[in-house]
Amino acid sequence: MSEAAKWYVIHTYSGYENKVAQNIEKVVENRKLHDLIQEVRVPTEKVTEITDGKTKEIERKTYPGYVLVKMIVTDDSWYVVRNTRGCTGFVGPASEPTPLSEQEVKSLFGIDVSSSVEVNFKVGDRVQISGTAMDGFIGVVQNINLDERSVDLLVSMFGRETPTTLPISQVVTVED
Repeated sequence: MSEAAKWYVIHTYSGYENKVAQNIEKVVENRKLHDLIQEVRVPTEKVTEITDGKTKEIERKTYPGYVLVKMIVTDDSWYVVRNTRGCTGFVGPASEPTPLSEQEVKSLFGIDVSSSVEVNFKVGDRVQISGTAMDGFIGVVQNINLDERSVDLLVSMFGRETPTTLPISQVVTVED
């Protein structure tokens, strides 16, 4: 076989991505199709969530409802993927397997290195400071810098508006 394996996108029922990937890998193992179906991935990213001043790292699906498969398309490999429970077909015109371009593959797998941060407040929201000398003070969010994981606030102290920069983990949303 001189043909090189390419990446394809499979559409699945939402929430079945991991199950579809496991089932494909199991069939590949049982039928010894490693040369045809070389890799199966569910695209995920690590995200730091900050809620109520607590930081936790979670892994979430980048593209819910999709699984990536590196394979050589033959009747056998097409049959295995298409008849996997939870799989609705290939992404492409008329559900025909359409390989991803090299640019698409680079953008999918080349950016996994950085992790992002999610916050539950936005510019203009009122937040409360916790875990610093200004504990309990209320401020208005002026800017959120996710790269540096900091937030710029305008805090009212002793009748004056005072700008301050704090780590995101020391800011809690105020319930109105």
